[in-house]
Amino acid sequence: MSYYISPRFLDKLAVHITKNYLELPGVRVPLILGIHGRKGEGKSFQCELVFERMGVEAVHMSAGELESPDAGDPSRLIRLRYREAAELIRVRGKMCVLMINDLDAGAGRFDRGTQYTVNTQLVNGTLMNIADNPTDVQLPGSYDSTPLHRVPIIVTGNDFSTLYAPLIRDGRMEKFFWEPDHADKAGIVGGIFSEDKLPHHEIEQLVATFPNQPIDFFSALRSRIYDEQIRHFIHDVGINKVSSRLVNSSEEPPKFPKPDFKLPRLIEFGNLLRGEQKQVEEMGLVREYNQALALPLPANEPVEATRPSSTPQENRKPIAANEIGNEPTSPNRSNGFNNSSNGNQQVPSMPLDLETQEQIRELLAQGYRLSIEYGSERRVKNNAWQTGTSFQGNEASEAIITLAESLAEHSGEYVRLIGIDPKAKRRVLEKIIQRPN
Repeated sequence: MSYYISPRFLDKLAVHITKNYLELPGVRVPLILGIHGRKGEGKSFQCELVFERMGVEAVHMSAGELESPDAGDPSRLIRLRYREAAELIRVRGKMCVLMINDLDAGAGRFDRGTQYTVNTQLVNGTLMNIADNPTDVQLPGSYDSTPLHRVPIIVTGNDFSTLYAPLIRDGRMEKFFWEPDHADKAGIVGGIFSEDKLPHHEIEQLVATFPNQPIDFFSALRSRIYDEQIRHFIHDVGINKVSSRLVNSSEEPPKFPKPDFKLPRLIEFGNLLRGEQKQVEEMGLVREYNQALALPLPANEPVEATRPSSTPQENRKPIAANEIGNEPTSPNRSNGFNNSSNGNQQVPSMPLDLETQEQIRELLAQGYRLSIEYGSERRVKNNAWQTGTSFQGNEASEAIITLAESLAEHSGEYVRLIGIDPKAKRRVLEKIIQRPN
């Protein structure tokens, strides 16, 4: 199977690796290259393809290794893997890199509920120290005066704004935002279906049918096509004999004919996958279960949910998110997403529709706290909203005016209104009230 390497990705990675192996007088070269972007866009896989093309060996680490019950273990492991990579360069006489996948998942802080441990501090400090002194990396409790070979470090992640700011400064880390354009995506998807002889124009049409899906969506789509054949295999063998047929069997492994990879069938299965994604996004059952188990969630947790708990507190009537913003728009009612003054009888020229103003009054009257969260399109895609103004009390008109001022302050960004029950520590409302353009 011939996979596609994006020219932009190849250029960025090749330049960074090569630059770290050159002696450039008077030039300070960042040791770390941070590749960040949306989930499922093939950051790690593209790195592997570039390493293979360049003949570079990689020593791997993952986010799960950046925490331990023993303080100091993760930072020691980073030093150990770095020294291992330097030894490979010396022994094998070829370029080597240290690859840390999903760094933000192991060392980032996503909200106030994220625990910040001693190990997190030590991991940040260790990476900063290595970036500043790449040829003098010592293990705790020992010292070796022999200089090490410089080893470039490649890290991947989704949102590097969650990392410790001094770590990602330009002198230590060079940042590369990876978002494949249409040509890159068509090339990568073409590589996924290369063995299936799918014509290029059908690849283009498939990518255009699912324009907002990441690369791994199309890989999962190809895998899903085989489900029908595997289902027939299970029925033919017998579900009680599948284990003995596939494990320690004297028979040769089963072989399956190539499925039908026609474009209409791919689009049909793609729509099924997209429906599964939508169902996960809309359920939000974790809030209901956490409330039932008396596990309060942090008030400012940036989680997108459209279905809060269905169990209201006694003598209160919270407004559920799935009851808001779903009514059909009439000529005299705004949909809450556009700046409109129709029906704004309470506050003239207010960029809030009548329905949203009424919701604000009801929530404040019931003792709930209101706040806003805002973010750029990129932050919203990564679910990294920023917390803004918060207000509580019976002065609904003042709150509406304050909210309107906040909308003007964050024009050009997404803004959503959050209703919080301060006693139960849960959200009772999440509603986007402003979108860019």
